[in-house]
Amino acid sequence: MTDEIEVLPVLPSLSFDETRAFYCDRLGFEVVYGSETRLILRRQEMELHFWKTDRRELCEASSCYLRGGRVDGLFEEFSEKAVPGLSDFAVRPWNMKEFYLHDPHGTLLTFARIP
Repeated sequence: MTDEIEVLPVLPSLSFDETRAFYCDRLGFEVVYGSETRLILRRQEMELHFWKTDRRELCEASSCYLRGGRVDGLFEEFSEKAVPGLSDFAVRPWNMKEFYLHDPHGTLLTFARIP
């Protein structure tokens, strides 16, 4: 146990089966825990939690910002896998190099690093 504080997003999902398939098959996450009410996925130090909803507008209004030095490799990997909706990887006006994509339910994932 360390004194560091982790921040872990808890995102909505319309279907745990679809969420699991996209994040595991396309983005390389692994299932840490799954039940009828909670799905937890992890890839290295990234951990995402999901809760079940039937309201698509909640998914489409949700997002997660993932920042770190390994983002370049993720962009290359996701490009090679032809992840649907993958944006360009560019320095934005706020001086962060970012790319983004939406999961099957509309949740925005932005991956970034300091240029």
